[in-house]
Amino acid sequence: MDVSTAVAAGYGNEEAMARAIQSDLFERIVHRYHRPVTAFIYRMVGDYETALDLTQEVFLKVYLALDRYDERFKFSTWLFKIASNHTIDYLRKQTHRTHSLDATEEDAENHPVELVSPEPSPERQSILHERRTIIEAAIAELPLPYRQVIVLRHVAELSYEEIAHVTGLPLGTVKNRIFRAREAIRKKLLRMGIDGTE
Repeated sequence: MDVSTAVAAGYGNEEAMARAIQSDLFERIVHRYHRPVTAFIYRMVGDYETALDLTQEVFLKVYLALDRYDERFKFSTWLFKIASNHTIDYLRKQTHRTHSLDATEEDAENHPVELVSPEPSPERQSILHERRTIIEAAIAELPLPYRQVIVLRHVAELSYEEIAHVTGLPLGTVKNRIFRAREAIRKKLLRMGIDGTE
């Protein structure tokens, strides 16, 4: 919305300028973050059309809350907090599944599982595609609290500290959940005869 449009819509010049600035800022935010937010939500819900709908709802929330953004925090962290909360609210309304993750408590940065394969060579493309599919299925089967942190870490690429801020969890809990999620994925790969270090 430019200033002349805002004025024509009945806003005063000062309010029109503020709305024009906010609208322009919002367009740049959507352009920059639409794809990563959609990717994050898709990995959480497992359905692309649902992910697109939820992404639209997230950006509406962001637009309405722009004036409440606290500049002490990284914008992407604030945005993913809104996206994460909205997605968790959606998933909690769906059928609940409960799982236990039995893993030895170690440093959460041990035993990393590669979630995104590098560009495969032609002869390995089929094998790596199958492995990626299995990993995505393993992520989808994780209990919601573990799926949330692993997707924030490996899809949204947030730091442990940023994930702690997004989820409101202590840093140690974030690291522990990420470790347990990685262990669950690694064990599933091993059960299927796939070495997680491949």
